[in-house]
Amino acid sequence: MSFRPVDRDTSFLLPPSVDDWLPKDHLARFVSEIVEQLDLSALTLSYRGAGSAAYHPSMLLSLLIYGYATGTYGSRRIEQASYDSVAFRYIAANTHPDHDTLCAFRKRFLKEIEALFVQVLCIAKQMKLLRLGTVALDGTKIHANASRHSALSYGHAEKIEGQLQAEVAELLARAEAADTELQPEGLNLPEELARREARLKAIGEAKAEIKARALMRLAREQADYEARGYSARGPMRARRQETP
Repeated sequence: MSFRPVDRDTSFLLPPSVDDWLPKDHLARFVSEIVEQLDLSALTLSYRGAGSAAYHPSMLLSLLIYGYATGTYGSRRIEQASYDSVAFRYIAANTHPDHDTLCAFRKRFLKEIEALFVQVLCIAKQMKLLRLGTVALDGTKIHANASRHSALSYGHAEKIEGQLQAEVAELLARAEAADTELQPEGLNLPEELARREARLKAIGEAKAEIKARALMRLAREQADYEARGYSARGPMRARRQETP
């Protein structure tokens, strides 16, 4: 399958390239950089090789995530923003996917988009960000009866991840309804994440930590399963030994 190139480095006149359009610490850069490091094979492999070149899923996904995270839910609004908003034009590499394309992409890959959106939020949280646009990442909606120790535990992290999943489901429902008003754009990133090299490194470290946590969770669940199986077999083995 051939995709239209997502080229943010080609020089133009006034300004010379889309890379010069935004501050170095802008949220639009942050979102697109995370998305480009995700495993998008579930999206890309679904495209057939025939027909004209399609918009790359990484760009469409970045447009939707940035739009939903900043309060722009409707496909028509996002299409218009690709003309009017410097941030959206940056993500779209100065192309303009129409609303039918955006809407069809969202509907076709709804489950995949939901999972990938949650991954973006989890990575941002792991990088110590408190918000991604309008989405809170600090677990403020979780009942505040946990101790500081529990706030650092994997159990608490799993609760926050559940909250983020609920947030994403709500945002996608708003996108379906396309009943919203534009919210302020942008995000001031911590100084240490302002440089692209540092951000990419931090994104990789955040992904590694999330993967390690998932492996620990799997190991814990496996240990619990084996422990339950042993306790169930133990009494039976003891009775067999007592039989003359």
